[in-house]
Amino acid sequence: MAPHAEADVSSANGDGHQPGIDGTIHQLDGPSSAASELFTVASPNVVYTDSEIRSKYTYRTTSVTRGDSGKYVATPKETVYDFKVDRKIPKLGVMLVGWGGNNGSTVTAGILANRRGLTWETREGPRTANYYGSVVMSSTMKLGTDAETSKDVNIPFHDVLPMVHPNDLVVGGWDISGLDLAAAMDRAQVLEPALKALVRKEMAELVPLPSIYYPDFIAANQEDRADNLIPGSKACPEHIEQIRKDIRDFKAAHHLDKVIVQWTANTERFADIIGGVNDTAENLLKAIDNGHEEVAPSTVFAIASILEGAPFINGSPQNTFVPGAIELAEKHGAFIGGDDFKSGQTKMKSALVDFLISAGIKLTSIASYNHLGNNDGKNLSSQKQFRSKEISKSNVVDDMVEANNVLYAPGEHPDHTVVIKYMPAVGDNKRALDEYYAEIFMGGHQTISIFNVCEDSLLASPLIIDLVIIAEMMTRIQWKAHSAEAEANKDFTNFHSVLSILSYMLKAPLTPPGTPVINALAKQRAALTNIFRACVGLEPESDMTLEHKLF
Repeated sequence: MAPHAEADVSSANGDGHQPGIDGTIHQLDGPSSAASELFTVASPNVVYTDSEIRSKYTYRTTSVTRGDSGKYVATPKETVYDFKVDRKIPKLGVMLVGWGGNNGSTVTAGILANRRGLTWETREGPRTANYYGSVVMSSTMKLGTDAETSKDVNIPFHDVLPMVHPNDLVVGGWDISGLDLAAAMDRAQVLEPALKALVRKEMAELVPLPSIYYPDFIAANQEDRADNLIPGSKACPEHIEQIRKDIRDFKAAHHLDKVIVQWTANTERFADIIGGVNDTAENLLKAIDNGHEEVAPSTVFAIASILEGAPFINGSPQNTFVPGAIELAEKHGAFIGGDDFKSGQTKMKSALVDFLISAGIKLTSIASYNHLGNNDGKNLSSQKQFRSKEISKSNVVDDMVEANNVLYAPGEHPDHTVVIKYMPAVGDNKRALDEYYAEIFMGGHQTISIFNVCEDSLLASPLIIDLVIIAEMMTRIQWKAHSAEAEANKDFTNFHSVLSILSYMLKAPLTPPGTPVINALAKQRAALTNIFRACVGLEPESDMTLEHKLF
């Protein structure tokens, strides 16, 4: 068994391995990841070079003011932006915090299976590796209308821009449990036995790096897993430096261009926001120097990633990004995103509530009940950790309610209850029961009940992939307000450090300070799609189809 190995699951010719330095395992080099776009845009506003796609894009919005009479005045506005996209696809690594958990072991095995094109037997017949559930890999985007048939032309979302393919990812990470990934995969009880047998040899060679463990932040019932630890039980500069070194070593050992770090470990309790401790970047760094006990492990990983220039994504519901962490990311121009994977029940809720309120139906209560038997459920059986999850699940309807002042008076909100119970027998097959109760025409009522069985880790794993690929893509996009006087290569900037474009995959979307939070699923998907379209000079997707409405 190779100590603390990482999985280089990049595309390769054959399945051979060659030993790397420090006991790591490397795949043989695969085909070059050269940019090869499926389409080009024929427009004077779009220019292709060997290294870049440059576009000029007109962004149209409506500014609203209230006149003296109390009436609204809507004024159309146009802003022209220049976009610049780096076409070179990098060799990308992802380091998962909680690599040995259900999600980490499942996504690693899934990437290995896809890379090798595996097929295995199940009770329902043969199954072949796929990336179902991934927006990037398994959904499409309307490119336009066929010039001859007038039918929509749809292309894979992955081909909108030159993106990394998940088969090319190099996977590594940390875990408080020292089990190799094959044993972790067995412990998770997620994948079919026949599939596990096909990837077992490679998975057994992968062992997580030691992680940090602060017992106060996760449930006490996790203590028996904590046998692979960096010494120390509270935040300290040594922990920051060790994690930074792990990222640098991983990057160097695999000759990577970039590394993305993603938290897929246990839900932590919320950290208290304390003036002078975690309210500013300076205070947060001082708090770590002083060993303050209110700095969470996930925040330590976030800070280390920010200082190392690696984008950090939080896939759990706790408030990892305290104000000081966000300020630090802004100061260093580092990308962060969160919080909490939006995989099953909450994704359904954000779509259904949007539908009901948009249809003019007044939702008055939502009751959500979950029981699950995986380690996430075990950890959430502790009240402090459950409270983090309850907050992330409860706030997903706020923006939709506030948007409809016909149905809801200011401050009015549907009753919303969330219950989670740990039931070991159901394992990773989470049961989610929801009841939506609404007022309809003339004092009537409508009740919608949904029973949703979610194979939790098989829904979350594609989200991990999407978050990594989109976060990396954002590191290659720059933009600026267009000015004819400005020199072509001046004044380009990155997007804001807080990647709100990731909201579609996250329950509690983190947005730049002072900006609105959008939870409605359709709006989140439209933002993701249309920003990528703007990068190649295309107008936003439109379903007006005016060309078919005039005869």
